[in-house]
Amino acid sequence: MLTQIDCLAKSRQAFERACHSLVGGVNSPVRAYKAVGCVPITVRSGCGAQVTDIDGYTYIDYVASYGPLILGHAPASVVTAISQAAANSMSFGMPTLAETLLAERVCDAVDSIDLVRFVNSGTEAVMSAIRLARGATGHTKVIKCAGCYHGHSDALLVEAGSGATTLGVPSSAGVPAQIVSTTLLVPFNDLEAVETALQEHDDVAAMVVEPIAGNMGCVPPREGYLQGLRDICNRHQVILIFDEVMTGFRVAYGGAQALYGVEADLTCLGKVLGGGLPCAAYGGREKLMQLVAPQGPVYQAGTLSGNPLAMAAGLATLDALNDGRAYEQLETSSRRLEHGLVQAASKVAVPVQVARVGSMLCCFFTGKPVINYEQATQCDTQAFAVFFRAMLEQGLILPPSQFESWFVSTAHDADIIDRTINAAASAFEAVDAAS
Repeated sequence: MLTQIDCLAKSRQAFERACHSLVGGVNSPVRAYKAVGCVPITVRSGCGAQVTDIDGYTYIDYVASYGPLILGHAPASVVTAISQAAANSMSFGMPTLAETLLAERVCDAVDSIDLVRFVNSGTEAVMSAIRLARGATGHTKVIKCAGCYHGHSDALLVEAGSGATTLGVPSSAGVPAQIVSTTLLVPFNDLEAVETALQEHDDVAAMVVEPIAGNMGCVPPREGYLQGLRDICNRHQVILIFDEVMTGFRVAYGGAQALYGVEADLTCLGKVLGGGLPCAAYGGREKLMQLVAPQGPVYQAGTLSGNPLAMAAGLATLDALNDGRAYEQLETSSRRLEHGLVQAASKVAVPVQVARVGSMLCCFFTGKPVINYEQATQCDTQAFAVFFRAMLEQGLILPPSQFESWFVSTAHDADIIDRTINAAASAFEAVDAAS
C-alpha cells in the first residue's frame, strides 16, 4: 500500500533537480531530512498555521521557519507592510526612519539594551557581539555551553566537551584549531563548571549562552541558573552575552530576560525581530555599544543591514505582539499541546519528555529529564524518525531532527492543536509498534 510519503513525486523530483545545483540539494543541512530518512518536502505556499507542498498536500506546520513566524504564514498586516515598503525601493544603503523606529522598539522592550545595531543573521549578531566583548575587555577567550548553537562563525563551531574547562575541538572542517582554542566548553545548566573555567583562565572576555537552549531540543534553564551566570560574570568582570536570536520576542515580548528577570550585558536578537525576513541585531548598554564603529574602534558593517523590507516586517510583527494578548493565546495553545502530547505518549507507554517554555517545545524520546547536551544526545533518534514520518503521513510537519525545537504560532488555534494531539496519539502507537 502506497503511503503519502511514497506519493510525493514532485517533491522527490524537485530534490533530485536541486542536487545538481545546490550543495546537498538544500541551503541549510537540516532541510535535507537525512535524520528522518525521507525525501524533503518542497513547499509551494503557506497560510496561517499550514503549508502546502508542490504535490498539493497541505500540512500543519511546527517548523515556522525555525522560529520567526510567530504570527503564522503570510499574516495580512506583515504582507501589507512589506509590500508598501517594497514600493519605495528594496534597499538604499542609507539611513531610513524605519531603522530608528524598530531600534526604539527593541530598546523599549529589552531593559538591558540602550543602543542597538542591526545585522542580517543570528550568526552575524553573535559574531559581532563577541568581537565587541573582546574589544571592550582586551581578553580573547569565550565560554560557551556544549550543545548551544550560536551560528556558524569559526570560533563557535565547537563540539561538545567532556569537562568544565575543555578547550574546543573544531566540529567542522576548515575551522583552524588555533581559533577554537580560544573557546572554552561547559555543560549547559552547570554553574560550577563556569566558575571552574573562570578560576582557571584569567583571559576570558565573555560567556555566551542561549538563556533557553533551543538547538539541542528545547532545554529550559534550571531555577537560578541564569541569575547564577549573572553573578559569576559580575564577580569575574566577564561580559555576559545572551543569544536570544530564538527566544527574543518569542517566549515574551522582552525575551527570556523579561521572563526570568535576569539582564545580560549584550543581547543578540533575530528571527521574530524580522517578521520572517532576514534580520538580526545586537545591543547593550550605551557605554559598551559606543565602542562600535563609527563611535569606537570595534569595526562591523553590512550592506543590507537595516534593510527597509525587514524593518517594515519587524515593525508590523511587533505591533501585533505589543499588547500581550498574543502571548496569552500562545501560552494557552502551547500548554494544551504539551499536555496532549504527554497524555498521548503515556497511553502507549512510549517514554518521552516534553520540554516547553512558552511557544517553544520539544518531544524528547527518553525516559529521563533532559537538562544538557549530553543527556539530549542519549535520546532515541530512531524513535523520533518513526514519529516524524508518522506525523508527516497525517499531514503535520515537524522540524526534521530530534534536536530542534517546535514552534507554535498565533495561527495554531484549538482545532489545529487538537488535530495535532490526535495525530500524535497515532504516531506514538507507530513508535511503540516499531520498538
